[in-house]
Amino acid sequence: MSLALITGSNGLVGSEMSIFLLNKGFEVIGVDNNERMKLFGSQGDTTFVKTKIIKKFKNYKHFNFDITNYNQMEYIFKKFKKKIKFILHAAAQPSHDWAYQNIKRDFAINSVGTLNMLQLTKNYNPRSVFIFTSTNKVYGDNPNNFKFIEKKFRWDLKKNHNYYNGINETLSIDNCTRSFFGVSKSYADFIVQEFNKNYGLKAVNFRAGCITGPNHSGVKMHGFLSFLVKSCIKKKEYELIGYKGKQVRDNIHSNDLIKAFWSYYLKPSKESIYNIGGGRFSSCSILEALNYVENKTSIEVKRKLNKNNRIGDHKWYISDISKFLKDYPDFKLNYNTSRILDELIESEQ
Repeated sequence: MSLALITGSNGLVGSEMSIFLLNKGFEVIGVDNNERMKLFGSQGDTTFVKTKIIKKFKNYKHFNFDITNYNQMEYIFKKFKKKIKFILHAAAQPSHDWAYQNIKRDFAINSVGTLNMLQLTKNYNPRSVFIFTSTNKVYGDNPNNFKFIEKKFRWDLKKNHNYYNGINETLSIDNCTRSFFGVSKSYADFIVQEFNKNYGLKAVNFRAGCITGPNHSGVKMHGFLSFLVKSCIKKKEYELIGYKGKQVRDNIHSNDLIKAFWSYYLKPSKESIYNIGGGRFSSCSILEALNYVENKTSIEVKRKLNKNNRIGDHKWYISDISKFLKDYPDFKLNYNTSRILDELIESEQ
């Protein structure tokens, strides 16, 4: 039986990957101490996910360990030794706002935790595949320097713009504002690259746009579409923060994302960076998402506009995944934004 180690195993991406591998007959070691509840309160609690996985799968082993505690994580690597073939490091502090309030803990989770995982992989499982869930926030607010055109419900680019079809891996990461969250994830992203290039680990960054799905415990500080749908249906109100609510994001369903990870696992490339997201195929502005939910549910949502955008927030971000598609031409996105929203709406009703 193949063995996989998943950090953040009860979060959106980690749980999706765990269930996918468990159904394929893998033995999965899940690491998740429900730090999300400490960060975001009861709305961020993922205990229900852990309970569901443990109840359904006998080939799942759970550890309530902290990735910033090197000794705890080393216990797992020593216990299972070279049996671990696949490592997904999905545990993270995911919020701009929370990072601003507690820079030190944010850095510990995102940066030190990732370094711990890489060092242990190098020492105990150097032949395993190591996938890190990085973020488009490593590019900071450089996309905001593009010349946008204002449409009725979204900001956009002219069709002849170099990045009209999405932002690729060549965009500069310098001379920008990232937010403290973006900084901690950037360190993690860079150190993954160096372990790939210096030590030859099969380590790769997937720089994702907005990741979503019905297992997402979305909160105001993190989880765009999940929180939006929850707010519309349960509270019938939503706060638009900055950019007139016309800021654009591409959205990738967690099921599509983990299938991209699986493609890489089956045939690891030497690349250390891939941008991944929904592209123009699955993108929307906040206003477009609100309009869709209102039309679908017949709920009239009270909208409150906060004119001050978040520091380092993107006015427009769509991922160009052509580099990944070139290396993995069989990969296909199955979820567009409409299908994602329909699923989120159904899960909340």
